[in-house]
Amino acid sequence: MGNCKESLIYGCILDGQGCGRAIDWSYISQWTPEQGIIWLHFDYTSEQARDWLKYESGLDRFVIDALLTEESRPRTTQMAGGLLIALRGVNLSPGSDPEDMVGIRIWTDGHRIISTRRRKLLSVSDVIERLEAGLGPKDIAEFLVLLADRLITRMGTTIDETEDRVAEIEELMLSAESYALRGKITSLRRTVIALRRYLAPQREAMTQMQAIRVSWINHDIQQNMREVIDHLIRYLEELDSVRDRAAVAHEELANRLTEQMNNRMYVLSLVAAIFLPLGFFTGLLGINVGGIPGAENPWSFEIFCALLVVIVTIQVWFFKKKKWF
Repeated sequence: MGNCKESLIYGCILDGQGCGRAIDWSYISQWTPEQGIIWLHFDYTSEQARDWLKYESGLDRFVIDALLTEESRPRTTQMAGGLLIALRGVNLSPGSDPEDMVGIRIWTDGHRIISTRRRKLLSVSDVIERLEAGLGPKDIAEFLVLLADRLITRMGTTIDETEDRVAEIEELMLSAESYALRGKITSLRRTVIALRRYLAPQREAMTQMQAIRVSWINHDIQQNMREVIDHLIRYLEELDSVRDRAAVAHEELANRLTEQMNNRMYVLSLVAAIFLPLGFFTGLLGINVGGIPGAENPWSFEIFCALLVVIVTIQVWFFKKKKWF
């Protein structure tokens, strides 16, 4: 069996006043609903946690599979007398990519909360800190609202960073080399796409959570969840704005790169046009056959060079007259 402390990340019994009494593995089997709401937070990669969920939790097989799945799309499902909820939070670990979002799976039946994760989620730590400070949720409904709120609030820094990045790109468009911005725009668009990939269904999951009618979710809690959903919608709108601005910046960058390429091709075309007749004459007089004009004249080279200068002068005059440069 795995290490108990690593398997059960946190366990407590809510006292209904905002505090949580911490428990360990030995207390889980002794718990009864009369003692209060129990919250068990597991690392589902632990063998001990997986065995407990499969053989001792008494959960439906579908619920167990959902709590242990590697990939979880945000959703809320009412089944088997409870709620199965999957949510995502931004990965704020040092050195991680923001778009690599961390999932949490939750099952509750009105008497107990069972949650699982693989990687650390700071939003859960926020809930634990509030419980230890006596400012935590009093019941399951408040727990769900608080966790959802902390998940969304923790995204604020990442959303703000995407806005700062697109503003920086827009500013650099005026001064930096166009080729240097391609990687920045690509990285930003990838981040926005990844965030929206989970935040859009998360909005639907929270909307379903707010709309579900169960005895332990009252009207006030539903209103609080609506506020959390509105917060998430604002973030989605900001991401949409960043996405649109990044698309405009990408289009402008593409136009600038095309313009730069056209200008360079234009210069090369002018150079080729100028040297085309010069190359023709030098090639014609450079063939090794008899009868080349001026072969016996000691001034023929100087005369030929002067002729080439006259030809170039005429070409330049002609190009300027046509306003080709």
